[in-house]
Amino acid sequence: MSHQTPTQPSKVEFVCIMALLMAVVALSTDAMLPAFPSMIAALSADAPNKVQLIVTIFLLGMGLGTMITGPLSDQWGRKSVLLGGTALYTVGAVICWYAQTLEVLLAGRFLQGLAVAAPRAVSVAMVRDLYSGRQMAQITSFIMMVFALFPAMAPTFGEVVIALADWRAIFIALVGVAVIAALWLLIRQPETLPLDRRIPFQVGTIWSRTKQILSMRVVVIMMIVQVSTFATLFAMLSSIQQIFDVSFGRGDQFHLWFAGIAVLAGSSGAVNAMVVRRVGMRFMISLMLRTQIILSATTAILIGSGMLNMDAQFAVFVIFALGVFFQIGLLAGNSTALAMEPLGAQAGLAASVMGSIGTIGAVLIAIPIGFAFNGTPLPLMIGALTLATLTSIAMRFLPSRQDS
Repeated sequence: MSHQTPTQPSKVEFVCIMALLMAVVALSTDAMLPAFPSMIAALSADAPNKVQLIVTIFLLGMGLGTMITGPLSDQWGRKSVLLGGTALYTVGAVICWYAQTLEVLLAGRFLQGLAVAAPRAVSVAMVRDLYSGRQMAQITSFIMMVFALFPAMAPTFGEVVIALADWRAIFIALVGVAVIAALWLLIRQPETLPLDRRIPFQVGTIWSRTKQILSMRVVVIMMIVQVSTFATLFAMLSSIQQIFDVSFGRGDQFHLWFAGIAVLAGSSGAVNAMVVRRVGMRFMISLMLRTQIILSATTAILIGSGMLNMDAQFAVFVIFALGVFFQIGLLAGNSTALAMEPLGAQAGLAASVMGSIGTIGAVLIAIPIGFAFNGTPLPLMIGALTLATLTSIAMRFLPSRQDS
């Protein structure tokens, strides 16, 4: 059921605002990828795989920050928390801009990660404030569909900034995007959490409510889905530029291939929006997991067999990468909607708990998968296969519910 008010912007504008908020996260991750060679040369020449931490440390900060941004938005409202996050993001960007060592750069990236937890948690909570059930899943799918355009453009965005200035300027350019998103929300979107529904930020109360949320089997299993989904994605993001450059010698074409893959993968949101209200969220999750198992196993065998020439191996990897990115629109949105459905007014805390545990768990799994990069995409494929298989098993323990 929709809870739209007369002052609420149109559904299309609301979707665009939420997608741009989420895009700050995607751009902050993917725009860094073309800068990896320059960053390695400047800060990590003796250990090139360490440059992957520029992505994963940022995501770790986001996971930790997500734990508190949701509860803070439950007390102070969604918009106030978002504006505070934008200010902190700017501070982190300045640190990254001035960083002369990899360690200082990682500290700035960690701070940026803490900051983007605000738009991430706030966007999820706002959707839950206004929509419920399969309609919420549909709105989430539309958001993911629009959102998919931003990661597609992000590496090209980074390439353009590097060409006009240098890799450090990327951090300042991203501040502009964050400020535009915050101002659009501030001006056009009314606060979605009224005063009479706000919950005080109290550690004891939050811990009690967190235990209550985690006592729900559907929430726990959807967290497992999200850990698996994002671990595969984060491992891909950490190593994809190196795979293009080192494994296949196509580093100069990376941003173009990445854009094409992301645009095609963005269709998953449209597919999900069209069918999820008919077949349900759990069906789509199970179907995508089974598909990912088949895809990962097949591509790993083809790459590992050594029977394919380099061009054929590259084609196999592109298909695999497309599958990994495609799964986000079908797994992330549906698992979030399925878990949030029974949580009502606790949407802010629930978004924080799921986002934090899901992201931190995913980062801890993605780092060793990324560091296992050995000049081929095989470690990444084996990791994706293992995660999808274990998650598919976990789905068997999901409690029955007719409307999901």
